[in-house]
Amino acid sequence: MSRRRWLYGAFALLLLVAVVIGVRMAFPPVQVLVMTTGTPGSAYDVFAQQYKEILAREGLELRLEPSAGAVENLARLRDPSSGMSVGFSQGGLTDARQSPELVSLGTMFYEPLWFFCRGDGCGQGVRNLRGKKISIGPEGSGTRALVERLLALNGFDDGAVEKLSFSAAESAEPLLRGEIDAAAMVASWSTPGVRKLLASTDIELIDFPRTDAYVALYPYLTKLTVPAGVGNMAENRPPSDVRLLALKASLIVRTDMDTSLQYVLLDAAMRIHSGADIFQKASQFPAPEAGDLPVSADALQYYKSGRPFLQRYLPLGLARLAGKLLIVLVPLVGVVYPLLRFAPALYGWSMRRRVFRLYGELKLIEAELDAHATDAATLLRRLDHLEERADHLQVPLAFAQTLYHMRSHIGLARARLQPHPAELPPQAPSGR
Repeated sequence: MSRRRWLYGAFALLLLVAVVIGVRMAFPPVQVLVMTTGTPGSAYDVFAQQYKEILAREGLELRLEPSAGAVENLARLRDPSSGMSVGFSQGGLTDARQSPELVSLGTMFYEPLWFFCRGDGCGQGVRNLRGKKISIGPEGSGTRALVERLLALNGFDDGAVEKLSFSAAESAEPLLRGEIDAAAMVASWSTPGVRKLLASTDIELIDFPRTDAYVALYPYLTKLTVPAGVGNMAENRPPSDVRLLALKASLIVRTDMDTSLQYVLLDAAMRIHSGADIFQKASQFPAPEAGDLPVSADALQYYKSGRPFLQRYLPLGLARLAGKLLIVLVPLVGVVYPLLRFAPALYGWSMRRRVFRLYGELKLIEAELDAHATDAATLLRRLDHLEERADHLQVPLAFAQTLYHMRSHIGLARARLQPHPAELPPQAPSGR
């Protein structure tokens, strides 16, 4: 019994080692994530730096790759050869049919469309911008895609304005110096260029009086209001409430991203985006809103119950390995447990079968004895050989009784073959 327990223990240990090695080979640990961000100084870039710092505490390196903006981010994420696995995007640029390989981790923050201009009265709508030099963002940016759509909606043809490609960080100074007439930027409230232009007495923020119509036409847009004086209270900038159009930025990942990594990103998002500002209340974001793309099942689970138990109390690498082991071990235990349960019965059957095989040969010998088909001397030799095999048969102590019965039955068969004492010839008298 002790030998059997030792064998069971060794088998279980070897099985566990094999499973661990197999899981490590099938699911290699991810130490580096690549995130496509945005132009330097943009909200995407600023937030990505914060993600990098938080993920470093989890033992993950977040490698940041600057981009022109949301349009380029989506193109990179759709391309499996790009190496990018996570990035920010904004509403109205794609859908699940166009990007089946992408899912959302939820909306993270508002991205208002800030449209600044120089000159008295220029803030009364985009119609006053005909013939002006306007920065609408670089090629591949979400700002450019949205502004071109809105200009076309207001009847601007290709030559109606001179389009420039400054980013949000680059357009503030040229506009303040008067080198350009207007600048559009899809950016968060915290963007330095936005704060500087909003506080300036030389710059006006364009109002969108028909925001409800825009939202009706493009449901991915949201209506926001900039309160009077919020940019510069001393100068009362802006001098009145201004209506803005806004998008919601989503954190996008590839569908093949590991579940544990999605949880780590969402945990970081909770720390970064859950604060309040002039447009959002505390804990309003992140939010499990689909936007252009469906929210991943793992993200929905996170919003309901947070990080899994293992990730709360174990380092990320160990928690990921334990999680993968559970995925493998649960079905494996479902298969192995019944086998282990029936193993003793199978083992007992195997031991008894070794003895029953000898019984089969003994039965054959007895059948030949009853039929007088073979002479007694030959049958005795076969019995001797059968008994020798029984003597050398190794069985556990629990099955020794079955073997003893076998030997007794061999003895009974031998007694039938040997002549009865009455039938033996008389012995010659001794020489005394």
